[in-house]
Amino acid sequence: MSIAEKLIRQSVSLPASVARQVKSLAKTSNTSANRVIVDLIESGIEAREQERKRFFDLADRLARSSDAKEHERLKDELTRMTFGE
Repeated sequence: MSIAEKLIRQSVSLPASVARQVKSLAKTSNTSANRVIVDLIESGIEAREQERKRFFDLADRLARSSDAKEHERLKDELTRMTFGE
């Protein structure tokens, strides 16, 4: 998050076990629970974006693939990403 970015106050309810973990992370990293929550959310958003990019990269490779074995492997991988293992 850039320094000049506008901040929006947001209320979030956390399960007690998650709140304890957040407090523990904040204490060990000598920062606020709010900063830990922001960092975790940003990491989660980035992970989702990477997963989405990987999915579309695989779909593109599948569309361009002419090798039957690679085609099947890519289809299987996309199926696992979509529906789980």
